[in-house]
Amino acid sequence: MKKPFVTLEQLKEITKTYPTPFHIYDEKGIRENARKLKQAFAWNKGFKEYFAVKATPNPFILNILKEEGCGLDCASLTELLLAEACGFTGEDIMFSSNVTPAEEYQKARKLDAIINLDDYTHIDFLERVAGIPETICCRYNPGGIFKTANGIMDNPGDAKYGFTKDQIIEGFKRLMGKGARYFGIHAFLASNTATNDYYPELAGILFRLAAEIKDKTGAEFKFINLSGGVGIPYRPEDDPNDILAIGEGVRRAYEDILTPAGMGDVAIYTELGRYMLAPYGHLVATALHEKHIYKEYIGLDASAVNLMRPAMYGAYHHITVMGKEDAPCDHKYDITGSLCENNDKFAIDRMLPRIDIGDLIVIHDTGAHGFSMGYNYNGKLKSAELLLREDGSVQLIRRAETPADYFATFDFTGIFDKVL
Repeated sequence: MKKPFVTLEQLKEITKTYPTPFHIYDEKGIRENARKLKQAFAWNKGFKEYFAVKATPNPFILNILKEEGCGLDCASLTELLLAEACGFTGEDIMFSSNVTPAEEYQKARKLDAIINLDDYTHIDFLERVAGIPETICCRYNPGGIFKTANGIMDNPGDAKYGFTKDQIIEGFKRLMGKGARYFGIHAFLASNTATNDYYPELAGILFRLAAEIKDKTGAEFKFINLSGGVGIPYRPEDDPNDILAIGEGVRRAYEDILTPAGMGDVAIYTELGRYMLAPYGHLVATALHEKHIYKEYIGLDASAVNLMRPAMYGAYHHITVMGKEDAPCDHKYDITGSLCENNDKFAIDRMLPRIDIGDLIVIHDTGAHGFSMGYNYNGKLKSAELLLREDGSVQLIRRAETPADYFATFDFTGIFDKVL
């Protein structure tokens, strides 16, 4: 059973100041999880987590992770600016982009961030627009189907990202010829994996590739970035990944492959978003309407604007009806938002306790790829974000949007003054 990190009594108090819907994050859980990740890879002297900013781009969250020793993985100019504003510079920033405009490479170079090239053709482009840095990384795509002992996990051959093997070997040679001295490699082969085998399997692929590249080019490896892909148990019946077992599996692969190749000083980097934040965020909403037609519907004051994953992917997010945690789940509902799209549903045919109008609803595991994927369809406004501090207090870390925010980008000065 999934248990919210806030109580009904806390939410009743919070909603006196901050109306629903809102996202709320658990500082205590975030910090404890970051420390457990560091513990899992403490065997590697240079280990560093580069949190994927796209998952939860909020400076208050990023500063918590900074205090826990994390860097940031950025993929756009705006994310670089956010990293800079939070005081991240130099090798605390990994810039992993694709189809990259010149100004984004230029900003990354000004920040002295580690650039992770996505494509062989970007070598010449980067040299032309920003110059080749001393330390650089290349993203690898092995193609084909990625499998572990648990079966097929994903299809890298259908992904738009990364160099082929031949390209990455040739790319290292060209980069060395253009002045690069220190190297890293990176790969992301599967998303939200529910197995302790993924990272060790991926590590084996990258470690063997790094040893081969070193043998063929003489390149000096500074780090190997295992990227993201470690999943979380969205469903109550799912078993969580064991990050300590994952770290131990990577250690064994390291000692089996890199150490004998004379690469025992290579740092391990990770680029986790979902694993770091998803369980430590809730979307809190209020039951606004009920509807009885061919199915039973409960309409919330939240919508896909606040959490797109169920509408976009059919993703499962657990739902708790606050105050009714121990009541029987004997009512079947579709839980919906108000958008003019029939896929604006948080749950379909979900068995839940009886929901009454005004009930507070917690949607679990929204701490990553929740608020950040929101949009403004139907002119709906994005919600506030709150932080549940370790001392039990609540801090507003992003105010809710207003109509003035929505209209601010229209170049019709004064036209909306009479309605705002």
